[in-house]
Amino acid sequence: MESNKDEALKCLRIAQKHRDAGNFPSARKFCQKSLSLFATPEAEKLRESIEAAAGESAGPSSSSGTANAKTQATSSSTETRPSATGVKHRGGAAADGTAGGMNGNKREYTAEQLHVVKRVKACKATRYYEILAVKRDCEEADIKKAYRKLALALHPDKNGAPGADEAFKMVSKAFQVLSDPQKRAAFDQHGSDPESRSSGMSSAGFSPGFSTGGFEGEMSPEDLFNMFFGGGGMAMNGGGFGGGPFGGPVFTASFGPGGFRTTRVHTNGRPQGAAQGEQAQARSTLMQLLPLIILFAFSFLSVVPDLFSTSVPDPRFGFTGSQRFDLERQTSNLGIKYHVNKHDFTTHPHIAADIAAGRHRQGSALSRFESNVEHVYTQELYSQCQQGIDRRDRRKAAEVGLFGIGTDWEKVKSIEAEPIKSCEELRRMRLLK
Repeated sequence: MESNKDEALKCLRIAQKHRDAGNFPSARKFCQKSLSLFATPEAEKLRESIEAAAGESAGPSSSSGTANAKTQATSSSTETRPSATGVKHRGGAAADGTAGGMNGNKREYTAEQLHVVKRVKACKATRYYEILAVKRDCEEADIKKAYRKLALALHPDKNGAPGADEAFKMVSKAFQVLSDPQKRAAFDQHGSDPESRSSGMSSAGFSPGFSTGGFEGEMSPEDLFNMFFGGGGMAMNGGGFGGGPFGGPVFTASFGPGGFRTTRVHTNGRPQGAAQGEQAQARSTLMQLLPLIILFAFSFLSVVPDLFSTSVPDPRFGFTGSQRFDLERQTSNLGIKYHVNKHDFTTHPHIAADIAAGRHRQGSALSRFESNVEHVYTQELYSQCQQGIDRRDRRKAAEVGLFGIGTDWEKVKSIEAEPIKSCEELRRMRLLK
């Protein structure tokens, strides 16, 4: 398949490095994988040179081991050969070993699943709209629909492609931010992770050697998946809340690797100790939980200023008109067209005053809002421009080949001369030379 050619060339380069270093088994393995992904004359020649070099270095004593290695490599290529019809691939024991499961179990995946993983991992970590493949002005239902589709496609139990775990975490993080109205508004305004500024108050940063056993304040991707699809409760990383063996609730907390551990079990039966013993146990438990209480108190004090804040968030905006964004405007500096909700924009307490004044004052709310619009727009163009350049470079490298033998240089020049729309737009705004 033509889509596997880039991966095949990568494997071929790795095989050549191993051959030059004298690591013939690894060189043979990567060369065989390159041939199974996309057969090229260069790979055939390299395999022959590897076999010849391995035969000379091994000698008579290792000839049988070389033959066995060739047989295993041939078997591996049969297992890992991709199929355009979606036939399952074998991981774990493949050439690079990146699709292996735990304890050596092989994980299977299809070419379509591998394509989804590559698309998600090609996005930057904070490009949440791009990760979920939704528009900036999309509705909440669209975000949930996109997350449902990607989470089912990338869940590690169903997708064994290399990098599926990391892609699944990126999708979960994007959904956590965009599904929360406040986090989404902060992300649209600043373009960065809205949770990064409060990460300093995590339990790990309270004091050296102190851990609360799982109270990080942020759900794991598996917890989010289980809650969204109704898969059960949340795990608390070894310490938390759950059902006890006697039908009552259990609370467990661990404090540091060498500290102490406390467990409270409320049973449905009668008290099993004297009143004095129970009081002593209650005092002991309270002293053990005192660090947790102090931690929660500090966390609460950190959010008190936000509760009494009177700041008004900026209006939402998009770059395409819709029923929601029914008013088109243009920034005064770069002349970028954007769309806002007419009612929200004209009734905004700060921006409405600037509009009534009939001019853009430097440092005014309207000026700051339009500066943010221009920043978001230009950052999007920069990202698209860089992606276009990367795609053009990959096409050029694929056309030139590994050694440049038989290359159509006229076609290479035409690829280099192809314009990239986003880059041209940046040049028009004099933001790119």
